[in-house]
Amino acid sequence: MRHQKRGRKLNRTMSHRKALMMNMSIALITHKQIKTTDAKAKELRGYVERLVTYAKKGGVHGFRLIQKKLPGKTGKIAANVLIHELAPAYKERAGGYTRIIKLNNRKNDNAPVSLIEFVDFQKVIPENVVEEPEVKE
Repeated sequence: MRHQKRGRKLNRTMSHRKALMMNMSIALITHKQIKTTDAKAKELRGYVERLVTYAKKGGVHGFRLIQKKLPGKTGKIAANVLIHELAPAYKERAGGYTRIIKLNNRKNDNAPVSLIEFVDFQKVIPENVVEEPEVKE
């Protein structure tokens, strides 16, 4: 029986699961949405929401907690995105920073696929993106 056993094993070793969660969370933070299987998306949700909560607390301690979960150069970039872009956008929100949308099954192995994204991520994208000027005819 699996009483009191949290989380999914995802048919991987502990180190492989840890690397998978780190890579997927960095991808989610940088792209604001990713497509993955249902089980991976459900596991990733708790991992990333904890990181956003650390970012909302701010300060050096929050940055170090994020760095502990996302080590390396790309983790540092992701931590800066979390602290400077996502945390201010979710300042008033008490939780539930991500949403999982179920899609069709994958064609080759019929695995259930989901889209995991940040809630209101269109608002989170920086506004200083250069837009194409309108052409007057």
